[in-house]
Amino acid sequence: MQTAEIHARFLKYFERRDHEIVPSASLVSDDPAIMFTIAGMVPFIPYLSGRVPAPWPRAADVQKCIRTNDIEEVGRTPRHGTFFQMAGNWSFGDYFKREAIGYAWELLTGSVDDGNYGFDPKRLWATVYLTDDEAERLWLETTDIDPKQIQRLGLEDNYWMTGQPGPAGPDSEIFYDLGPEYGPEGGPATGSDRYVEIWNLVFMQDEIADVRSKTEFTIVRELPSKNIDTGMGLERIAFLKQGVENMYEIDQVRPVLDLASELSGRRYGADHEDDVRMRVVSDHVRSSLMLMGDGVTPGNEGRGYILRRLMRRSVRAMRLLGVHEATFPTLFRASFDAMSTAYPELQESFGRIERMAIAEEETFLKTLESGSTVLDLAMDGVRRDSGHVVPGKTAFLLHDTYGFPIDLTMEIAEEAGLEVDRSTFETLMSEQRTRAKADAKSRRRQLADLSVYSELRGKGETAFLGYDELEADGEVIGIIADGAQVASAGVDQEVEVILTATPLYAESGGQDSDQGRLVGQGFEADVLDVQRPVQGLISHTVRVTAGSIAVGDVAHAVVDPLYRRGANKAHTATHLVHAALRQLLGPDAVQAGSYNKAGYMRLDFSWSSPLSPDMRQELEGIANSAIRDDLPVETRVMPIDEAKALGAMSLFGEKYGSTVRMVDIGGPWSRELCGGTHVGASSQIGLISITSESSVGSTARRVEAAVGADAFQQLVAERTLVSELTGMLKTPREALPGRIEELVSSLKAAEKRIAEFESKQLAGRVQPIADAAERVGGTRLAAVDLGAVGSQDDLRSLAAQVRERLGVDAAVVAIGGSVDGKPAIVVATNDAARKAGIAAGPLAKAAAGVLGGGGGGKPDMAQGGGQDASAMPAAIAAVRAGIGR
Repeated sequence: MQTAEIHARFLKYFERRDHEIVPSASLVSDDPAIMFTIAGMVPFIPYLSGRVPAPWPRAADVQKCIRTNDIEEVGRTPRHGTFFQMAGNWSFGDYFKREAIGYAWELLTGSVDDGNYGFDPKRLWATVYLTDDEAERLWLETTDIDPKQIQRLGLEDNYWMTGQPGPAGPDSEIFYDLGPEYGPEGGPATGSDRYVEIWNLVFMQDEIADVRSKTEFTIVRELPSKNIDTGMGLERIAFLKQGVENMYEIDQVRPVLDLASELSGRRYGADHEDDVRMRVVSDHVRSSLMLMGDGVTPGNEGRGYILRRLMRRSVRAMRLLGVHEATFPTLFRASFDAMSTAYPELQESFGRIERMAIAEEETFLKTLESGSTVLDLAMDGVRRDSGHVVPGKTAFLLHDTYGFPIDLTMEIAEEAGLEVDRSTFETLMSEQRTRAKADAKSRRRQLADLSVYSELRGKGETAFLGYDELEADGEVIGIIADGAQVASAGVDQEVEVILTATPLYAESGGQDSDQGRLVGQGFEADVLDVQRPVQGLISHTVRVTAGSIAVGDVAHAVVDPLYRRGANKAHTATHLVHAALRQLLGPDAVQAGSYNKAGYMRLDFSWSSPLSPDMRQELEGIANSAIRDDLPVETRVMPIDEAKALGAMSLFGEKYGSTVRMVDIGGPWSRELCGGTHVGASSQIGLISITSESSVGSTARRVEAAVGADAFQQLVAERTLVSELTGMLKTPREALPGRIEELVSSLKAAEKRIAEFESKQLAGRVQPIADAAERVGGTRLAAVDLGAVGSQDDLRSLAAQVRERLGVDAAVVAIGGSVDGKPAIVVATNDAARKAGIAAGPLAKAAAGVLGGGGGGKPDMAQGGGQDASAMPAAIAAVRAGIGR
């Protein structure tokens, strides 16, 4: 039975039993606490917790999931995969244990001809919670399971909870017995791999609190509305129904594994480590395909980093199988062919996915070549020094300069029998992040813990009125300060305010939040930020500027009209640039992210090569032609199927309900699903001026533009600059490029002559410095402070030349100087000095310490620097003292 058929049979079974069939949510989770949908229940958490009323009494789905927390186990066990599919049926206060048990048993053991799976009931076991007499009784009443094949287990195994206060309950798990050749008898209680868990039925009936661990908590009460949450592992059912040994050999995964075997010339099943590598490739390629299908692009942060890690582990595994050339063109096509039956939406996006995969592999193959050389040299050095730890600064260099993920560095080091100084690496990474944060200017405020919002969401939704109104009244239903609800807030306090209704737009869909004010009887507050912490709730971060605001007050929310008009222009401009890109480059140029606010827009799109100046100019022209043509901008709310039938674009990674808002610009000229605010006609934008086009990864580009008055001001500034240059250079406007090119050439020629002159001057000092060498014990030391020099390269070159002049006896050279006003010193040693135990690195470090900085390097040549140029004589003295020890 093919996996797609298992998928279809599950949904048809529950559809016949009045369940709403819910499409799989995106792998990109709505929950800000997690990056991916890691379990089938994640999209249903708001309904299960009572945070949001469930739209249906019962539902069923097959949910795509990604987990990478145990990525090292992939390929080594029969059941660990990063991408998996979880089939589930759900009841929200409708049916409970009896029906859940009956449905699962009938679908598993019922006739294949009747649309079921046809498992032998004699091979199925059930576990129930230790004290759940009701569940065991219902198993016996509703199924023909052998009573001896029901086992009771404790909290660790048969009680479900999230790890947080809230809904929880006992569960019942169904296992398949693989047979005596896979382990001892005794049922699931033995913990043997012989018994494979295939379905978990959670009976959500308790509310818990005071959670200390999985087995330590307090049951507060029985839930007034009991829920059913089940999960059936599609891959596990597939490998059992297909008669294969593990999930890597099922029909949706095996084609990639076989192709990896064919490309490497190594037979699957012949060698354990090769088998693991082939499974890693088959799993990771499928996971990467599905992640990119849901809009994730390879990157260095967050979800993009996880995707990049999966892809790079695949490349690395193929190299370990002996394949050094690119393989993604064939591997991804094979995975697509295997998955597209179950997920036909991949048809639309595969061109984009394939292009991203190929570009990512090409980039990483180059990275591997250069980074591997650096790492190999570092590991050789560690072994030479009889060490076993690769320095953390080497790992950081590989990450920061060569794009080598730390996980890959650690894998390669481990294969060589070495470790990596992860602590130093993390320290360096932390310092880099701190610097980046200091440079960033973000207005996003820290939101409170989600549990605070759940209670407020129970009071109802926040109505957003901002499409039609810029002012509206709303009752204050909650105030949050420092993550907890408070009754009121006074002057100068910064708090979050939840209203029953608001015209202020919450940041989403790439559009920044509105600016504005809240005013009421006895209070005023500036709105600093607006966010949607949970579905249906809008939070206003405000600073109270007068009086005191309290729960129950009526707040008159006012949008800054000037800012909103600017935001409308920028968001509509983003749509125009997106449509223009697709006209210019074709349908594969798909938006991969955006950000817009009054006066500014940024759009990331899937593309791997830079736009030429002519293409950039044409892009700007197409977008501004649409402004000139005064295209009408219309919004319509309609069923999603109707919108897609009209050709509306849905952006990868965005989530849409059954009803959507479609934005038309000039009819089909641009037609996208979008929840943002827009102008009424394209001419209201005024002007789009593209300010930059750059790379944001191997498979994505970024266009930035000024919009409206900001675009005009930018052009005025450029015109002023050009006018100043024409006057300064006494050159007509049209001749400026040629004149500037002339000046640049002249400057380069002058710099070259100066460098040659300085080099000759330095060369003339080589012999005098060597002649002035002094004896320090049995070693000759040639040391000098040159004063101001052009660069540290000059110091290194001079030190190397002086060292050559000092002959074969033990010798050390220390050349100091000032580079751009800061002191620097280079220390070089010859073979005889090193044999005598004198290395350049420690000497340079000691000298740099005197200068107020740091230094080090290789035994033959090292360098250092600092802040105090007047300390150079003392630094040279430190070198002298180091030789004498």
